Amino acid sequence: MNKNFAKYINSVTYLKTMSEIADRENIEVFIVGGYVRDLLLKRKRVDIDILVIGDGPNFARKVAGSFGIDDVNIFTNFGTAHFKFNNIDFEFVGARKESYDRNSRKPNVNLGSFEDDINRRDFTINTLAISLNSENFGDLIDKFNGLEDLENQIIKTPLDPRKTFDDDPLRILRAFRFAAQLNFQVDDKIPEAAAEMRERLKIVSQERITDEFLKILKSPKPSIGLKLLYNTKVMEIIFPEIANLGGVEQRKDYHHKDVFIHTCQVVDNVANVSDDVWLRFAALMHDIAKPKTKQFIDGIGWTFHGHEELGARMIKSIFKKLKLPFSKLNYVEILVRLHLRPIALVSENVTDSAIRRFIVSAGDNLDDLITLCRADITSKNPEKVAQYLSNYDIVMEKVKDVEERDKLRAFQSPVKGDEIMKVFNLKPSRKVGEIKRAIEDAILDGKIENNYEAAYKFMLALKKHLK
Repeated sequence: MNKNFAKYINSVTYLKTMSEIADRENIEVFIVGGYVRDLLLKRKRVDIDILVIGDGPNFARKVAGSFGIDDVNIFTNFGTAHFKFNNIDFEFVGARKESYDRNSRKPNVNLGSFEDDINRRDFTINTLAISLNSENFGDLIDKFNGLEDLENQIIKTPLDPRKTFDDDPLRILRAFRFAAQLNFQVDDKIPEAAAEMRERLKIVSQERITDEFLKILKSPKPSIGLKLLYNTKVMEIIFPEIANLGGVEQRKDYHHKDVFIHTCQVVDNVANVSDDVWLRFAALMHDIAKPKTKQFIDGIGWTFHGHEELGARMIKSIFKKLKLPFSKLNYVEILVRLHLRPIALVSENVTDSAIRRFIVSAGDNLDDLITLCRADITSKNPEKVAQYLSNYDIVMEKVKDVEERDKLRAFQSPVKGDEIMKVFNLKPSRKVGEIKRAIEDAILDGKIENNYEAAYKFMLALKKHLK
């Protein structure tokens, strides 16, 4: 990997401008952290951190002025400044040293040297810096052998990981997140320290924990991070419902014995075909109620009857606890509730009515549901995998056939509640809902066509019958 970036800096106008301003103002300035790491890994970034030995906000104003930018966000308490230029986020920080209170992950900040600032960083691969001054222009500064760790694909802390995690316990999750994002190993000392310091995570806000957890789910192979969380017992602190999946056996002839291992594979399978973090989250949740529904039956083995319904009912409390957006709640509930439904529709004797009800229940989430169902096949037996995939193909053929005939994907009763109230002379009540459901059931059972005229005629017949 390159150790001098003079040619690169000269080719990037805004970096060259910063270099000229740094020399003119006689200020030491460096590119630091994730931008340098990802430059070496050839990963694209849209944010850049600039370390200033001195007044970071003042240098930021001078740079912004040269770019013709007046709007600079200054954070005086932390000695930082931010602005956006050419769709790139620029963050400027004055070199600082930090100390921590045991009851908070927010540091006490004081002015510091270059060494102080590099020492406070989380991982060696994030301690790399590139000088923008003419004296050592473009040189890569690597105090903690971060370049070697980058080449060896390993996550290490610059100091003892116990000290690193004690100061800021969120770094435990960040270590596992980087491992999952970059497909790196973690240094042997990190899991040991994470297990020892996991209780410290209780001082971290739920929002920050959830943000890191979702970043693990968004990574190319989420199971790397999930297994690190589980094996260090950190999962017991941040997401006990997932930790409880470990050790829950399944029938020996179906899936893995361990529901947690199975769930990790399902999440990875979804990640292989979709970047949608909420589909991945649904995959993580799909067997969440198995520990609560576990029962052993002689001659069959372990069973988990009703785990899909109980699991769907658990999702709301999980969303509340993790402070997840409730706009995604219904989506995850539907996928968890219905993830066993498609396989029950394979039989040749299945009725169009059953297919219609499945289509309506899944709604716009039907394609994602089938993606989840396919991902749920984790057997090591190629013949079983082929059979299950073939079964889902059969179901989707039936769905396609009924959909083309009935146009049901976005189904709702063609006759609305206000019209029902007018015809039956009713006020808003449970009775209105019952009549509406009767019309919907008639359509789903194939008794009438899915259009307004047929539904209205059926409603009038209901009125006559009720009289």
